[in-house]
Parts: sequence; C-alpha cells; structure tokens
Amino acid sequence: MVSDILIEIVTAIGRFLLNPLVYIAILFAILLGYSRVKQERKFFNRRIIWGWTELIGQWKYGWINALLISLISVGLGLTVPKAFLMILIVISVLALLLFCINALSPIYTMGLATLVIWLMDQYNWTFSWWKISLEGTNVLDGAIVTITILAGLCVIAEGMLIRRTAMKVTTPRVEKTKRGMQAIVYRSRNVWVLPIFFVIPGDIIPADLPYWPQFTLGESSFALVVFPIVIGFSKLTRKELPVVKFPKMGRSVLLLGQLILIGGLIAVFEPFIGFITLAVGAVLRIVISIFYAMQDKTDIYAVAPSSKGAIIAAVLPDSPAEKMGLLAGECIRKVNGRSIFTENELYEALQLNAAHCRLEVVDCNNEIRLTQHVIYSNDHYRIGLLLAEPRDF
Repeated sequence: MVSDILIEIVTAIGRFLLNPLVYIAILFAILLGYSRVKQERKFFNRRIIWGWTELIGQWKYGWINALLISLISVGLGLTVPKAFLMILIVISVLALLLFCINALSPIYTMGLATLVIWLMDQYNWTFSWWKISLEGTNVLDGAIVTITILAGLCVIAEGMLIRRTAMKVTTPRVEKTKRGMQAIVYRSRNVWVLPIFFVIPGDIIPADLPYWPQFTLGESSFALVVFPIVIGFSKLTRKELPVVKFPKMGRSVLLLGQLILIGGLIAVFEPFIGFITLAVGAVLRIVISIFYAMQDKTDIYAVAPSSKGAIIAAVLPDSPAEKMGLLAGECIRKVNGRSIFTENELYEALQLNAAHCRLEVVDCNNEIRLTQHVIYSNDHYRIGLLLAEPRDF
C-alpha cells in the first residue's frame, strides 16, 4: 500500500508537469518582467529590477503556503471533482490570455468553477474533447464543503502574498497630475503559482484508510494530483507608497479568507451555506478592490518633486543607496554639504568627495537623519538613486 501511495505521489507530480496552465503562467511571468523593464527604461533610462524577478518570485514566495494547504487538503481528504479542476484550468488560462490579472483571485476562479459544474449538473451539460470528458457534479453532496474550505485557505494565502511580497516587485513611473505637474506612481503586477496536492476520485488509494478521506463524494477510491493554483495581483498606487498600501490591502484579503474558511466549516452542517459563502466572498473581494482603488482617485501623490530637496523615486538593488538604508519617498536635502534638487546636482555633489558620500535625509515621518557610505570604483556612479523630477518623454 505504501509503495502504491508513493507511486501515486510521483504520478501526481507528473500530472503537474503536463498541465498547460503551468507553462502559460511561466510565459506570462516572463512577459510581465519584459514589459516592466521596458517601462523602466522608458521613464528612467535604466533597468531598476532584474527582468527575471517576476518569474523567480512566481515560485519562490508561494511554496510554503502551497505546502501547508496541501497538508490540510490531503490530511483531511478534501476531495474535489475532476471537472472542477478542469474548469479551473480553463478559467485561469482565459484570465491570463486576456491579461485580467486581478481576476485570478482564488475566490473568483474557484467560485466561478463551482458555479459552472453546478450548472452543468442542473442542465445535464457534458463536454468532450479528445480524451477529456466533463460532466456536472451535484456539489451539495459534499464538494461545496471542500471547495469552500480550500477557497478560504487559498484566499488566506493570497492575502499573505499581497501583504508580504507584492511590494518586492514594484516599479515607478512618471504620471502627469491634474495640475499639469509630474509625479511618481508605483505599479505592482504579480502572478504567483501555488502547486497544491488535491484529492480527486480515482482508482489508486482506497477510501478505507483510517479517518481518510473525510469527504468522499460518494466514491470508494481516490487519486492525487498536484494542481497549480494561479493567484494574480495588479495595483497602481499614488497616494501611499507600496510598502504602506499593500500590507493594508493584504490584511483585508487575509481577513476575507478567514471568513470564507469559517463559512466552509459551517457548510459541513448545512451545505447550501457554502454557496452563499463563495458568492458573498466574491462580492467582498470586489469591494476590497474598489475601496483601495478609490483611495487613489486623488491628486495627492506620495512621491513628487519638492522644493525641500530631492525626493527618492526608487533605490536600485545592491547599490550604495540601498546599503545606506535609503527608501523611496524620502527627501535628500544635502549631499556632501551641498543642497540638491535634481539628479545632475546629486552627481555634481558626489564629485566633491569621490571616495565618500555623506547625506542629510528627511524620512517619511519628517525626521532628519545623517547617513554616509564609502564609494568604491565599481559602485553605481549616482550611488543607485532615482529621483523624482520633471522629465521629457
């Protein structure tokens, strides 16, 4: 029996590698990186973040969440219909191809997939293509419970990713304000992939193992599949810096995921509550997006040229500026004792002491601090700073 389960795990990984959604998500991440670098070169004449950052982050940041969800999914035997996963592939692929990144919230994709298989069952719709045949499922027989619980767990993971990692891939761009001035806005576009083990009806693992699975969907044997849950996040922020805005938005989504999870647990006793939970969860996720989008419908910008000094728009990775702890949104008043307002003035002030850099900085709390750094020959000649100043395009 143990050898059969090990073989099934290897087979599940093989199914994952054959899933077209995996490779479409990879290509999409590459496209995001390419378009971001192109935008950075347009506005600042240089690349700010490495072009493969989106692709690496797509797999780097979500695997712990995927592991925890997999342990819960397999440990409790949260069985989902095969048709649900197939519809989920179609929905996710369409969202990627149509560039609808925000439509890849798990509550949207999993909720819509649930609605589709329910409609297929109600109206006896079937789809066949090549060796694939899809039939509807009476989700009230148990699937609605497992789907709602898994949706809650995935939305919790979405909130954690937004809260902790969304600001890692943000890029500044110049935007003309309503008053005809130029200011800096920040865009973050991420597509994370969570490879999660799901239990589906199959013919490998018998249902008579002790306490597993808890939700059988009327089946007597099961199989494992590693499925790529694709989560998307796209946000443009003006009024607040990403390091401030995204954690707040992430906490809101995290709380929503917890509520969905509670609804899924209650659905164990009344399955129809699972339907209500998915519907209300989707509406609340839309409300969260609208709420944070409306906050940026303003002519107030967190980063814009100022008469107080040079405002930092971005800090290049692994640069002297990053080592000095400089952050976007901070104001540099003096470099080597000279007041500056533009990048050219920054460069000229650096030449006053080619081997050393001393800065007077006003942080986002209007507190003044002094910072300094030794300049080496291989360091960026402007210490890795991009400043907010009027530009011609």
